[in-house]
Amino acid sequence: MENLYRLALYQPDMAPNTGAMMRLCACLGVGLDIIEPCGFVFDDRKLKRVAMDYVEHLDYVRHASWDAFKQHTQKRRIILLTTKAKTAYHQFMFRKDDILMVGRESAGVPLEVHQSVDAEIIIPMHASARSLNVGMAAAIVLSEALRQAEKRG
Repeated sequence: MENLYRLALYQPDMAPNTGAMMRLCACLGVGLDIIEPCGFVFDDRKLKRVAMDYVEHLDYVRHASWDAFKQHTQKRRIILLTTKAKTAYHQFMFRKDDILMVGRESAGVPLEVHQSVDAEIIIPMHASARSLNVGMAAAIVLSEALRQAEKRG
């Protein structure tokens, strides 16, 4: 079955995390959308070092802004991973063409983005924990989405 999932990074500000998520998407066969502006120069050596040659196997699109991203993806559901959500990721029913989105490492996403996504999900954590690394969160939720898609056949 062809994998249609995509991961969107909202204005990422850490090149190593972006590189790791590029590698994650390449390995899982998931497309990647990068919503700019980034908090680093996109061709940063750290990014290339972490993503390595996996970029050659990655379907990724850079979007100049949130509005450009929304226009490009208007017919697909956008599911935001956020610590502000009520629904746990493992209780959510993913669709094979969903776009899973993570926010900026330093600030998440603005209210405008929260208000315009189709759903928000959370990874339940220990009460004393603030949040996971965005790359780790993306890997956990993408794994569940792919598991659901495989189960449905």
